Amino acid sequence: MSDQPRQPMSPRYQASGPPPPPPPRAPRAAAPRRAKAARNLRPVGFDDLGLKRALSDRLLPFLVAAMAFLAALALAGALATAMLAQHWQQGAEAELTIQVPTPNDPAASGHGTRLSAVMAILHAEPGVVTARSMSSDDLAALLKPWLGDAGTTLALPLPAVIAVTLDPGRALAADLPARLTAVAPDTAAESADVWAGRLSALARSLQACAAVMLLLVVGVAIAVVTVATRAGLSARRDAIEIVHGLGATDAYIAGRFARRAMRLAAAGGVGGALAALPVLLWLAYLAAPFAQGSASLSDQTPLIALPLPLWIALPALPLAAAAIGYVTAEGTVRRWLRRLP
Repeated sequence: MSDQPRQPMSPRYQASGPPPPPPPRAPRAAAPRRAKAARNLRPVGFDDLGLKRALSDRLLPFLVAAMAFLAALALAGALATAMLAQHWQQGAEAELTIQVPTPNDPAASGHGTRLSAVMAILHAEPGVVTARSMSSDDLAALLKPWLGDAGTTLALPLPAVIAVTLDPGRALAADLPARLTAVAPDTAAESADVWAGRLSALARSLQACAAVMLLLVVGVAIAVVTVATRAGLSARRDAIEIVHGLGATDAYIAGRFARRAMRLAAAGGVGGALAALPVLLWLAYLAAPFAQGSASLSDQTPLIALPLPLWIALPALPLAAAAIGYVTAEGTVRRWLRRLP
């Protein structure tokens, strides 16, 4: 045997089996695309700032609903006051009452009685629609609230009372009182101009009160949204500062808060309008006879009694609440972000 060392066998003869397969090659281009797609996928409506915990789903809509309810009542009060005042003013301006003392005495002109002479002048007047002499029963009914049943047994002579309906589009002649006094001395004509003026002043005062109440409601709603937004900013201050530091713009952060406040305020506006609807229907149902004269409650239904402007104003309340919530929240967040370092 030779003492020389053996040479190592060739690698192909060291393994008895086939050579192992090469390791699989990792894809190069597909991996970045998958990673980019995974980064872009997130649930719809993802709350990246945690605003659901910052702006409560219960407190803000409830407060806005209360403000919307009060605003609906203020609008209804202003509208009802204007309508009733216009109706009463038109009725007062179209009525005239004439009192003729001793109506059965001869007229000063010598033709008929004093009452008949006055009625003839009124019927010939172009601005007079109707002129009706009230009967003794009508006079007793007028005196009953002050004199009771004794008003029907008075021995005192009562003057004749003529109820005159005027044409609103035409004015009476300026010399009408003088002509009436010429045929029947001491004849008195009483118009309701003074009461019409007082009703008009009362209506303007009530409308001013309703406008002030509406402005107060809007101011309180703005304050409520501002306080809720500031509370949400304080609750999520760390997250907002981190996102803002990473490059999020003021418009992005303010828009997130504004859209959240807009949805909550709109929900509160819808709740307030729905809560005010049955109250307004009942009030309109009760006020319908006063606005329409002889119409009785049985002739009206609540849906018909509610005026058309209120049907338009009620759906506008949620829109107004949403606008107030969006503008107020956005302005509050932008002012808060300007003070960040």
